[in-house]
Amino acid sequence: MEEMLFYDRMQFAFTITFHYLFPQLTMGLSLIIVYFKWKYLKTNNEQYNHATHFWMKIFALNFAMGVVTGIPMEFQFGTNWAKFSELTGGIIGQTLAMEGMFSFFLESSFLGIFLFGEKLLGHKWHFVTGVLIMIGSWASGYLIIATHSWMQNPVGYEILENGKFVLTNFKALFLNPWLWPSYLHNQAASLVTSSFVVAGIGAFYILSQKNVSFGKLFLKTGVIFGLISSIIVAVPTGDLLAKNVVKYQPVTFAGMEGIFHTEKRGSEIVLIGQPDVKDKKLDNKIAVPNILSFLTYGNWDQEIKGLDQFEEDLHPTNISGLYYAYHIMVGLGTVFIGLMVISLFQLVRGKLFQTKWILWSLMFMMPFPYIANTTGWYTAELGRQPWLVYNLLRTSAGASPTVSSGNTLFTLLGFIGLYLLLGMLFLLLIGKIINKGPHHVELSTEKI
Repeated sequence: MEEMLFYDRMQFAFTITFHYLFPQLTMGLSLIIVYFKWKYLKTNNEQYNHATHFWMKIFALNFAMGVVTGIPMEFQFGTNWAKFSELTGGIIGQTLAMEGMFSFFLESSFLGIFLFGEKLLGHKWHFVTGVLIMIGSWASGYLIIATHSWMQNPVGYEILENGKFVLTNFKALFLNPWLWPSYLHNQAASLVTSSFVVAGIGAFYILSQKNVSFGKLFLKTGVIFGLISSIIVAVPTGDLLAKNVVKYQPVTFAGMEGIFHTEKRGSEIVLIGQPDVKDKKLDNKIAVPNILSFLTYGNWDQEIKGLDQFEEDLHPTNISGLYYAYHIMVGLGTVFIGLMVISLFQLVRGKLFQTKWILWSLMFMMPFPYIANTTGWYTAELGRQPWLVYNLLRTSAGASPTVSSGNTLFTLLGFIGLYLLLGMLFLLLIGKIINKGPHHVELSTEKI
């Protein structure tokens, strides 16, 4: 059973990690595309319209990859996690169906119109279709996270005699206190990814002396959007989400922060340290006293429960993975804010386009928001273990009893090979789009 559960989890972890590389760009990028189109309508500067078309090509390719890699996860609910689907389908099936029927079709329908219908529609209606694509993209994220939030903090349900969950309060599902902080945090993080990609490609164009005018536009846009979104990820959304974890999943919070033993007079915040789960301690730690209590409760001396206050069978099953995922996410988020603050400072001074070390930094930082987003989701999912539905349904009780570990491993290896080929094809096509660049157009008199 343990081997079967391991491969079930590994397969879902691999497929969803690969899949989310694409939506995390498209959700944030849809807002930036709408911004470019709005700027074109406002200024009549053709450069903004060409920027819109350039980024929509990248959006469309990412969208297509997201669709292709998202379908297998739907099937896994019926194959590897049939018991989970049987017991909770009356609740999570509603939000997942709404995501497919409303959000996905809204986004995909208007994507084709946006790509090919500009001349037919005119620029104002073309802008409207861009807004509808963004709404569909963001609504899709909302409904997926509504599902995730119910699993983290189940509300508005009843358990029947046969063990099945049924929804008794539809309103409660969408007013879940876990939902809005998670959703806004996720969308801001998506915008961070998109901003760094836009800024990084802008930096690449400037450094390579190719499409320099577009490079300056992309760099300026990416830096402004990137700083705003990086701050929002930390405060208020990250802060609110962390306080939710303290309130609803205190044992998870203890694992995230590496608090093995309760500290009576305030908890320190650990900057560096390696968790030793066997001996229940952090090795080689560098910590600042009482800061964690202040950040969490606004009280320097507030006690925060450690793992020693909870039964071991309630502890997260991978404390080391949870601890490192959380600290990687937070550490990278701090770096993002610092780099964007410096970049904006140089932009205001009029020296950003000539400061090569910042341009190189922005270009090479493009992959790191993907890492931060991935470790953020790992934090949420590892933190909920050993539960599928927190405190109600254990992960071991949701797996399909009739699917062998050998079958799951076989298909996992197949997914790895197939996704490797898809990833290479994706990078090749993206590279061609970037190398070709936006359509060249002379700048108007407006200053970029």
